[in-house]
Parts: sequence; C-alpha cells; structure tokens
Amino acid sequence: MSDLLTIYDHTFSSRLLVGSALYPSMQIMKNAIQASGSNIVTLSLRRQSPEKNGGQVFWQHIQSLGLTLLPNTAGCHSVKEVVNLANMSRELFQTNWIKLELIGDDYNLQPDPVELLKATQILLQDGFKVLPYCTDDLVICQRLADLGCQVIMPWGAPIGTGRGLLNPYALESIRHRLPDITLIIDAGIGLPSHATQALELGYDAILINSAIAQATDPVSMATAFNYAVKAGRAGYLAQPMPAKQTARPSTPTLGMPFWHHDKQGG
Repeated sequence: MSDLLTIYDHTFSSRLLVGSALYPSMQIMKNAIQASGSNIVTLSLRRQSPEKNGGQVFWQHIQSLGLTLLPNTAGCHSVKEVVNLANMSRELFQTNWIKLELIGDDYNLQPDPVELLKATQILLQDGFKVLPYCTDDLVICQRLADLGCQVIMPWGAPIGTGRGLLNPYALESIRHRLPDITLIIDAGIGLPSHATQALELGYDAILINSAIAQATDPVSMATAFNYAVKAGRAGYLAQPMPAKQTARPSTPTLGMPFWHHDKQGG
C-alpha cells in the first residue's frame, strides 16, 4: 500500500512543503526546491505584488518547476486583508487552495486566534480549501476542524526562529485528538532532526522555508530535509519501542550458552 500525503483529496508523494522566500538567488531557490523533492511550493503574494505585474521573473521560475502552488496570506493583519488577498490568488493562479496566515502580534508573529477563526469561516463558505497557520493550541485546532478545515498547520516555534518543537506535548495532544485531520508543522523548524521528530510524532508533513533558504548551502540543506522527512515517517510507521524508566540489557543472559576458557587458553 502506498503511503501518500493527502491534502483536500489530493495526494502527494512528498511530505515536505517548501517556501519560496529569502533565497540568495532565484536559481538557488529553484535548485533547492528541486533537491527537496517537494511537490508543493508556497507563494507570498503580498510581497511580490503580482496585481501590479511585479516579480515576473520570479513567477516564471516558480511555474517552470511544475509543482502544485499554495498561495499564502503572509503579512496580513486583518480579516479584510486576508479575504482580498485570497480572492486575488484564486483569480491569478486558478486555485482555491489558500494557506491562511493572519498575524496578531508583530513581535513573535503569532497568529491572531480570534480573527483566524473568523477568516477561516468566511473563506470556507466562499469555496476555498483553507490551510490555516496557528499556534500549538489544541482548542484552536479543534475549532478550525469543527469549521471544516481538513488540514491544520500548527507551529513548532515562532516563524523564523529555527528552535524546533518547543512543546512536543502540545503537538502530541493535537495529533491524538484530531486523528483524521492532516496536520502539517509550519514554522520554527531549523534542523533536519526537528523535521524527523515531527514526523515521528505522527505529523503528516512539514513546511520549510527559512531553514533551507538561509542555510549556507540551501541546496544541500534541502536534500537533508528530504531525507529527514522520509526517515521520520518511516520511524513513525515502524512503531518504535516504548520508553522505559530502567535499563534493560539488549542481550539477555538467561538461556544463553556459557563459554569458558581452560588454563591453557583453549
């Protein structure tokens, strides 16, 4: 049986989503995304001003990859901004997918939970397939699922910090309570080992941008994340041994043959 990532009834072979911002050059961006093995690339529409024909070379590079596009609402601070940008993205890219970001605090870029729920409801009613970015708050994730989100994207840590999974307990709780929701860790991942840990917890995928784009060698780092996600998923499916409080020898002595040496060393 194949082990595919499902996002709103679409299936993908890779469990790594990759962002398209912050790379030192467009060619490095393209090479890194290809090295990641990702099937999905996110786009920050507000920063590129596509409605004014901005960044045409950038769009050409993205389109040449032949990947599924996931527009986002990065930089939005209100429901009105989110709805306007989502409608623009649907018209430009002919997709009803939207990664919903609605920032409530400019210091740690934490999503506004109240406005996020409002925007989610509006977009779902308007036919969008919403992938909301939120904190690792179980109640918020439950409310998003109740509204009809089939995919939820809690953070591991604040955007761009690279600190990994700050609260594994909270993330495990979300996974346990929402077994039928596709869960994608979005934000805070800094190392391939962080991605592996998230997949080992049962999360379905990872979205990476800064950790790849701001590495000294983005292409090599993208390759590392490609392997890390596969390793984490394989480890989760293998059902790892339970942790124990006391030591236990890996080679038991009971029932084992006993060898001895005579005085001649034979």
